[in-house]
Parts: sequence; C-alpha cells; structure tokens
Amino acid sequence: MQTANIRTQHHMVPPHLPTLHHEEMIGESPATKKTLQLISKVAPSASTVLVLGETGTGKELIARAIHQRSPRYKKPMIKVNCAALPVNLIESELFGHEKGSFTGAYDRRIGKFELAHEGTLFLDEIGELPIELQGKLLRVLQEKELERIGGNTSIKTDVRIIAATNRVLEEDIEAGKFRPDLYYRLNVFPIQLQPLRHRPEEIPVLARHFIRLYSEKNNRVIYDIDEKAMEQLVNYTWPGNIRQLEHVIELSVLLTDGSTINHIQLPAATPSRDNYDRLLKTIDENERDHIILIMKHCKGRIAGRDGAAGILGVPPSTLHSKLKRLGITKEHL
Repeated sequence: MQTANIRTQHHMVPPHLPTLHHEEMIGESPATKKTLQLISKVAPSASTVLVLGETGTGKELIARAIHQRSPRYKKPMIKVNCAALPVNLIESELFGHEKGSFTGAYDRRIGKFELAHEGTLFLDEIGELPIELQGKLLRVLQEKELERIGGNTSIKTDVRIIAATNRVLEEDIEAGKFRPDLYYRLNVFPIQLQPLRHRPEEIPVLARHFIRLYSEKNNRVIYDIDEKAMEQLVNYTWPGNIRQLEHVIELSVLLTDGSTINHIQLPAATPSRDNYDRLLKTIDENERDHIILIMKHCKGRIAGRDGAAGILGVPPSTLHSKLKRLGITKEHL
C-alpha cells in the first residue's frame, strides 16, 4: 500500500516538493485520508492550526507537513515544547531577553518568535503553557510584535502559528487553566488525529514499514512478520499509538535471528483491542458515550429546563463545542 499523497491546486504551494512519506501518514483509512485533505486545504494559507490528539499520534509530523507545503517553506519551522521548559525560562525562550535583564542573562538572547520570522512557529504541548504566560502569548499573536525581556523596543513579528496538545482544552478552560481568548485565537483550523486503535487496518502497513526501516538501519535482513505475530499487533490497544508501535518493531528487529519476525514482546497487562472498548476507554470515549446517552434521554434538546446541558452541568455553548469536537451528530441520537 502506498503512502497517501497530498495534492493541492493552490498556486502558492511549492510545486517541486516531494510526496509526503512518513510512517504516521501511511495508510488508506478514512481517518488518514481526512487528515491529508485537511493538510492540503490549510497549508497554502496563513491560518493558525491547532493539532489535537493523543501522545504518539504524529502531531509534529502534521506541523512539518503543513509548513513544507506552505509559501513559507524556505523559512525555518521552529519548535517549542511548552511542557519541557522550566516556567522561569519559557518567556525568555519565546520572546528573548536583553543582556543584564535578569540574573544569569550574560548575553542577548533571540527568542523563538524572532528565529521563526517569516516561517512557522510550532508550539507543542500548548496546554502546558502556564496561564500567567498565556496572556503575553495572546498579545504577541494579536499585535504581531514583541519586546524582549528587559528591552524597550517593539519588534515586528511575522510567524505562522501551529499549536498542538493532547489535552482537552475546553475542560482546561472550565477549570480556569487555559484562557478562552487564547483558545479561540489558536483554534482557527483544528485537526483531530485519531488514535491507532481506531484504525487497526493500518497496523500491518505501518509494521512492515518499520520492519524495512529498522532492518536497513541495523544492517539486518528481515523481510516480513508471520501471521500470528501480526495478529498480536492488530489486537493490541496501542496506548502509545504509532510511536509505541515503532519502538516495539525496532526491538523485534533487534531480537529476531531469522528473516521473519515471529515473536512480539507486548506488555501483558494491557487488554486486547477486542476487549478494550468493554474494559477500558479513553476520557474522550467515556465522555462521548455519556453525552450521547444524556442527549438521547433529552430527545436531542440541549438548552432549557429539560435540556442535556443542564443535566450535564455545563453551559449550552460548552455542550455545543463538545458535540462538535467529539463528532456527535443527529444520526447518533
């Protein structure tokens, strides 16, 4: 099976770029095709993109694909992991600082916004950004200019923002952990990535891709995986998604003596995919099932005295957002 292609007729898209080839985007499932369509639509624009999905689903890959197919492709794509930086360094990392602006500032530092000028800034794990810095980020996005820490000069900034998170930002807003105005600024063009357990038909393709990749990297001659081992892969739940599958295959390649993988080491405590829906669900899946149950009870009514929003204890506007995010339509009711 070939990697799905990204095609667009927009005249500003660089025509010479290669087809997207990456393990997370291999496959022909409806979810993968939809993601590719969304990338092709948004890449030529300057719109802000919010990539949503569980850990290991390939959010950074999506950001790179959008950048590489945008008019900014000759400029850098700069990544900031908002969860990996100490709180006291995030502001300096984003906006830079002047020499002597604080203890330890021995030199001027150029921030990520300046480094990404005319390119793309990828804000990974945006949900982990401390709320006290969210307002400063919002001002830069709105005013398109910044000041370095300790500076007194406004610096114009021209960056395309792509943000990503595995958190449910609507719930963080309700909990007071994320600013709603920043959320609306970021959530211009959302792309929701499906977990691997929702597209098991792509596991054999991905597995064989990783077998070829790590056989070449480790100078091994491994051609395939036997039927029983493949069945193990397909029936597993993959809580770490594609990243976990990649690591499992890499280990299997290293441990295999012959030319075919016939044994897979998987954590024994995780239930099979066949039993997963019955024994264990994600927060989103549990929330979706509960909302559908309440909506059916209320005969589709959202607001009002007998509406689902009142029973669920959320404003009608929040319930509307949840219905859209979770893909709940009239057909489900």
